[in-house]
Amino acid sequence: MSEGWTALAGAIAEATDLRVASRPAERVSGGIRDEAWRWPSKGGAIFVKLAPAPALPRLASEAAQLKTLATTETVRVPAVLGHGVNGATAWLALEWLELAEPDARAEAGLGEALARLHRRTGPRFGYDRDNFIGAMPQANGWLDDPVAFVTTRRLAPQLALARANGYGAWLDERGARLLEAVPALYGSYRPVASLLHGDLWAGNRGALPDGRAVVFDPASYYGDREADLAMTRLFGGFGAAFQAAYRDAWPLEEGALVREGLHTLYHVLNHLNLFGRNYLAQARALIDRLLAEAGA
Repeated sequence: MSEGWTALAGAIAEATDLRVASRPAERVSGGIRDEAWRWPSKGGAIFVKLAPAPALPRLASEAAQLKTLATTETVRVPAVLGHGVNGATAWLALEWLELAEPDARAEAGLGEALARLHRRTGPRFGYDRDNFIGAMPQANGWLDDPVAFVTTRRLAPQLALARANGYGAWLDERGARLLEAVPALYGSYRPVASLLHGDLWAGNRGALPDGRAVVFDPASYYGDREADLAMTRLFGGFGAAFQAAYRDAWPLEEGALVREGLHTLYHVLNHLNLFGRNYLAQARALIDRLLAEAGA
């Protein structure tokens, strides 16, 4: 993907109306799937993500979701400058932001901002298009019932993919029982359909020099707000200031820690399907814990 810089620079310039350099300045961190570059332009550096051409729908989806999050004026996200494809390379150009690890003040600000984002609600659960969770397609067809959404749009597709990947002997019986038990785990809890970031682990947030937190790489949809909070706890990295600020802004309802396991399981199954059997024991343990909670 590092060949043909001049042609790629021309495509970026035409699409963004920026006078960019003929090649990027340096490679930077941009996730585990794509190349990312700091690319000079007459107005300052921009962030350019590169991927093979077939990944264009994923980059276009990321651009659309960032624009949606930006319109809420709640969480800070990088501005979208453009996206497209040139030859064998798909690209996404974003505002360049100097980021650092968030301190307690930034964490608290993010907690408050996330609660404000979650108060932007939709009439149903889902999104106007399917998108991606990491490199994995994510189904977002609209549903009225949050229980049905978690069951049929989140857990069932990942369990089916796990079966196709050869894990059925370990997960099929437990997984089928869990899908039947989801209504018991939700009980009378019926959340509003909140606009979510969708993939809010610590690697998808940072802080600006002025202390404001920034989030990026979304997998947005309208869903149970507890799904975003579950992801913040799955891999760690979000401190007590974040959790306290969110709960001060919008306290969680009874049973949240139990339901958290359902949302966590979705991401663990996704990692199992993306990265292999190192996540199998964690998936089985989560399913067994949830079945015990449901008495199933």
